[in-house]
Amino acid sequence: MSLAELAKWKTGAPKGVLDLIGNTPLVELTRLDTGRCRLFAKLEGQNPGGSIKDRPALAMIEAFERSGELRPGGTLVEATAGNTGLGLALIAALKGYRLVLVIPDKMSREKVLHLKALGAEVVMTRSDVGKGHPAYYQDLAAKITRQTPGAVFVNQFANPANPLAHEAGTAPEIWEQMDRRVNAVVCGIGSGGTLTGIGRFFTRASPSTEMVLADPKGSVLVDVVEGRPPGAVGSWLVEGIGEDFVPDNADLQLIARGYTISDAESFHAARDLLRLEGILAGSSSGTLLAAALRYCREQDRPKRVVTLLPDGGNKYLSKMFNDTWMADQGFAPRRHDGDLRDLIVRRHDEGASITVAPDDTLNFAYSRMKLYEVSQLPVLEGDSVVGIIDESDLLVATIGDPSKFAEPVHLAMSKRVETVAPSASVQSLMPVFNRGHVVVVVDGTRFLGLITRIDLINHLRSKVH
Repeated sequence: MSLAELAKWKTGAPKGVLDLIGNTPLVELTRLDTGRCRLFAKLEGQNPGGSIKDRPALAMIEAFERSGELRPGGTLVEATAGNTGLGLALIAALKGYRLVLVIPDKMSREKVLHLKALGAEVVMTRSDVGKGHPAYYQDLAAKITRQTPGAVFVNQFANPANPLAHEAGTAPEIWEQMDRRVNAVVCGIGSGGTLTGIGRFFTRASPSTEMVLADPKGSVLVDVVEGRPPGAVGSWLVEGIGEDFVPDNADLQLIARGYTISDAESFHAARDLLRLEGILAGSSSGTLLAAALRYCREQDRPKRVVTLLPDGGNKYLSKMFNDTWMADQGFAPRRHDGDLRDLIVRRHDEGASITVAPDDTLNFAYSRMKLYEVSQLPVLEGDSVVGIIDESDLLVATIGDPSKFAEPVHLAMSKRVETVAPSASVQSLMPVFNRGHVVVVVDGTRFLGLITRIDLINHLRSKVH
């Protein structure tokens, strides 16, 4: 036996990826203002599927296997905000099951692409409808199950194996990692399994430990916890937690305190976590962290507090870690000049514009369009616009001879550029759009940026409260 083999044997190395689920690290957060308290974070993004949902996903599938409901080659159907789906997809792929997932359309593109890469069949549905509507993700998943012979509806919201996974796994890990001294645990509720399972464990092991709920603004759960009639259901951008109903698996009696956290507070907390602590965590992690910080700062004596970080942040790079997206959503400050410059998403004077030069190749222009997902590029000499090139120009230039991708941009660009001054009215943009062009905003000869139809739509939508 080699030294490497001996080391592996001595450490009891996992036999496969599924053996890596659980036993995630717990670290103390020392660079955030936690008042008198010490705040610890359990890094559930370290699970092989990237989130805490690997735990119940494995537990629920194994329960179906034991009961005989799920047979080799069988089909699983689930409604998910993404992470349970990723856990199920990982396990289904390794165990050879077909998986159909119904997902609300607000989920991040990274999650959806990850699911498809694992072989899951993704059915996108509306995120703006409630329980009882045929397009509501849980109702649609139940319908698909009924229509699929032999399919099993995972139903994380009512499946008892979900909270049991946390009662038997997550909670004991926290208890031991914290040297059996835990004053509070901060959780969110999506399906209810995490909070319920952890809460049940601590009710037995440490009855004085408080369960703290972090809930997105727009969810009804804090209202229910605090004994108020649920307010009107709102919408929120944080993924994976918050509900417009109380899931069967959610035992709200276990909750000692609840906090309502806005999207803005959640996203900024997650960004602070990365900037100050070096931890890349997801949007729901920001909600839980924000609630944990509020709880800690309210305490008049030292406490040992644990917050979960349910998933990693790599699935949110195009959203809350994207400065442009944050500004578009109104979560980050933008300069306000009171003119058309306020409609420009990528301002040239801030170094954010995507441009090409006349001597750049068409292949370079194509690469920039693909990378930044834009369909047109201003062509600049210095700060002056000398042309514009779009997808049609590229197509016309190369359709007869793909080798022309090596030719310079100035041979294919349009030199007739319609420009407007920043002082022009919003209404003056419509004739330009009607001619099929984008609006090029200039101050004299100096390029300021582009305005597209969707930029104008976003601007108008931001005025709706």
